[in-house]
Amino acid sequence: MRFSLRPLIARFAIAIALPIAALSAVSLAALSAQDALAQQLPQGAKQAGDFPRAKLSAGMFVIDAAVAANDADREQGLMYRTQLAPNEGMLFVFGENAVHCFWMKNTLIPLSIAFMRADGTITDIDEMQAETTNNHCPRNNGVYALEMSKGWFESKGIKPGMKIQGLPAPQ
Repeated sequence: MRFSLRPLIARFAIAIALPIAALSAVSLAALSAQDALAQQLPQGAKQAGDFPRAKLSAGMFVIDAAVAANDADREQGLMYRTQLAPNEGMLFVFGENAVHCFWMKNTLIPLSIAFMRADGTITDIDEMQAETTNNHCPRNNGVYALEMSKGWFESKGIKPGMKIQGLPAPQ
């Protein structure tokens, strides 16, 4: 009986090459999606990872918050982002105790926002739809606002009167 290794080697090569090709295609698609998102950012806009970070807590929940503490960062906020991790958000820090209003222009994901006093006490929570220009203003003065994925505060049982811990000093 004659046995040829050539067909066996060819089958083995195909069995190895197809999964590698599929993985390469998936990797290229992911890179293309990242490139497309990066191209959508206006010149001078920060990438998500370029913002300073703060670890906050709301009761037993730990929040990974990007911090927007200057005019340019507060203006950009979560614009152009297509997703947030489950406990990720953005903390806005203001220099004055006032009513600070928000809108959702160029913000691609729906968000919930908690407005807070200097001691971290939540005064108001509002739900915001993506890509709208409606004003979302608290009824009370404050120095912080925390944006999270829509419904985050409600799903965690966090309400006005509760405190957020770990806030950086107001500017």
